[in-house]
Amino acid sequence: QVELVESGGGLVQAGGSLRLSCKGPESIPYFHTMGWYRQAPGNQRDLVAVITGGDSTNYADSVKGRFTLSRERAKNSVHLEMNTLKPEDTGVYVCGAYAATWGRYFWGHGIQVTVSS
Repeated sequence: QVELVESGGGLVQAGGSLRLSCKGPESIPYFHTMGWYRQAPGNQRDLVAVITGGDSTNYADSVKGRFTLSRERAKNSVHLEMNTLKPEDTGVYVCGAYAATWGRYFWGHGIQVTVSS
């Protein structure tokens, strides 16, 4: 069973900050791409931020300048620093990671982020 372990999240007032972390299992020591997605209606996942094998990052337009994604290779982890949070950032954030050797994405269970106005 491959499990991505998510942590962080919670409730914060608008303008505040939160940090999400996602750690991959020892059974898969390297993921080419790791990042965070926000759960949308109908099981769709909208990209928030991803980091690729070359450590280039890609962000949703709505979070550019406010969110920063970083990779900690030694711990097979990524961290999403979320600043200047807005109520519209509220949602379930899901960690996703692509393992090239498996040829597929793996997903976490999701973690709630709530931003009050």
